[in-house]
Amino acid sequence: MSPARHLLIVSHAPSANTRALTESVVRGASHPDIDGIVVRLLAPLEAGPPDVLWSHGLILGTTENFGYMSGALKDFFDRIYYPCLESTQGRPYALFIRAGNDGTGARTSIERIVTGLRWRAVAPPVIAAGPFQAAYVEQCEELGMTLAAGLEAGIF
Repeated sequence: MSPARHLLIVSHAPSANTRALTESVVRGASHPDIDGIVVRLLAPLEAGPPDVLWSHGLILGTTENFGYMSGALKDFFDRIYYPCLESTQGRPYALFIRAGNDGTGARTSIERIVTGLRWRAVAPPVIAAGPFQAAYVEQCEELGMTLAAGLEAGIF
């Protein structure tokens, strides 16, 4: 049996809707048909370089605040950028955003940073824009399953 792969989920979830999205990502990543994946969920202010270095893949979640990622997620990036820059290049990641607007500003700001880190997007981002819909929960669960299953299979 191969060693466990580590999936880090870093999510800023200040609202019930964003918590529902985060929980669905965790549920998908922890699906009983997926073996050998250790899932760790942390708030951005709790996560640091050791957590990123521990991971084999990441899922990032944030609210859209004033057309940008949450301040908490930006703080996470500020603290992990240089300590993780050289050793996490090529790291697979996925993204979900709870957006009051269209999510474009939050997505763009995150993608600029992960481009600098040289992380690799392995799924289209889930952007839960406008009124909350049950479909967003399903899409986030699928996002969690996709990243976990891909790590398990060694695809990324």
